[in-house]
Amino acid sequence: MIPVLVSVALYLLATGLLVGGIRGTAGRAWLPVVIAAMLLHALEHVLAWRRIGGADMHFFAALSLVTLGMAALTTAVGARGRMASLGMVVFPLAAAALLGTHLHGHRAPEPMDWRLQLHAWLALLAYATLAVAALLAVGLWLQERALSRREIHGWLRALPPLVELETLLFRTIGVGFVLLSATLLTGILFVENLLAQHLVHKTVLSLLSWLVFGVLLLGRWRQGWRGRTAVRWTLAAMVLLVLAFFGSKFVLELVLQRA
Repeated sequence: MIPVLVSVALYLLATGLLVGGIRGTAGRAWLPVVIAAMLLHALEHVLAWRRIGGADMHFFAALSLVTLGMAALTTAVGARGRMASLGMVVFPLAAAALLGTHLHGHRAPEPMDWRLQLHAWLALLAYATLAVAALLAVGLWLQERALSRREIHGWLRALPPLVELETLLFRTIGVGFVLLSATLLTGILFVENLLAQHLVHKTVLSLLSWLVFGVLLLGRWRQGWRGRTAVRWTLAAMVLLVLAFFGSKFVLELVLQRA
């Protein structure tokens, strides 16, 4: 319990330091704080896995791992630029997901060989990366909206220039698209008895999300898509992906009580 509470407190402290950074009072003091929070976050999962005999990939644990990945990606990008402001959203999410996982408890893992474990970890990495892309898209929309209305708020100083933010958005989508492609490929190769495992809806929604992200990247390359067009396509693809993974997990595990 102690690592969880300390990690949650450190996540919130890092968030507070980032908020203070908008006013130019925090610098990079948030960086060692959030690194410590992430290490304790990861430690909680490792200790739980040792206790139950394997990696827990059920709903709450998967959500916690995805937010841990989001926090790590935000830290890696934000340490070198102004994208640290994304942590004001990501770090509280990671804290809430970790606390929720601990309160709900870890469940004994389903038997998985290395191939299915590879598929599962690729999926978590893809979801974490594309979730960060969705948050970047929201930031891009808010920035464009404020600038078009000539509403220059203080929080705009925490965001990078519009062109830089847009470039980072598409780079993140590109990385996430590669990871999602690898996830789908390993699923096709390694997952058996698709109908028996109630995975048809998850596969269809994931493929639709993959197609939407692919069309967006193609539109960016061929037509120079940007701005609100990029935001709409990104958020639409992310909604499909959330429904595919966490939506299906929620229904199967929490509503229908199935593994």
